[in-house]
Amino acid sequence: MIYPVQKSDVKECVNVIKDSFYTVAQEFGFTAENAPRFTAFATTEQRLSWQMNNEKRPMYKYVINGNIVGYYSLLLHKNQECELNNLCVLPEYRHQRIGEKLLLHSFETAKDLGCLKMNIGIVEENQILRKWYESFDFLHIGAEKFDFFPFTCGYMERELI
Repeated sequence: MIYPVQKSDVKECVNVIKDSFYTVAQEFGFTAENAPRFTAFATTEQRLSWQMNNEKRPMYKYVINGNIVGYYSLLLHKNQECELNNLCVLPEYRHQRIGEKLLLHSFETAKDLGCLKMNIGIVEENQILRKWYESFDFLHIGAEKFDFFPFTCGYMERELI
């Protein structure tokens, strides 16, 4: 089931995010040394708490048997757009459509909050993930290489109307 994240959930959410994104880091050879800003290495309780309390990001958790196994947040922009952040599912719970349920939930949540468009950033080299988002009508709109990442950042968007 999907529920809003509470302050008491932040530590567990951080662990879910880090553990989920670490598999991507392993697959593509990212380390804390060559990609310290990558989600698997940069997510902290302080950062997530700041996003919750200061940015007022809507955050949601997927819970099975009392344990958080999936997560996402939305960064709301003033132009009726939002950014989907850190959609993830723990590796041992993947391929059970939890990611799909979280994604569909994010669409409804964003629409309820007045968003007309959702943006995401992905590891451009992760073609499996790109195809997955495209299967939900996201369009690839560009890519950019930054010196501080050993990968290319891909950008996608989806209309929410």
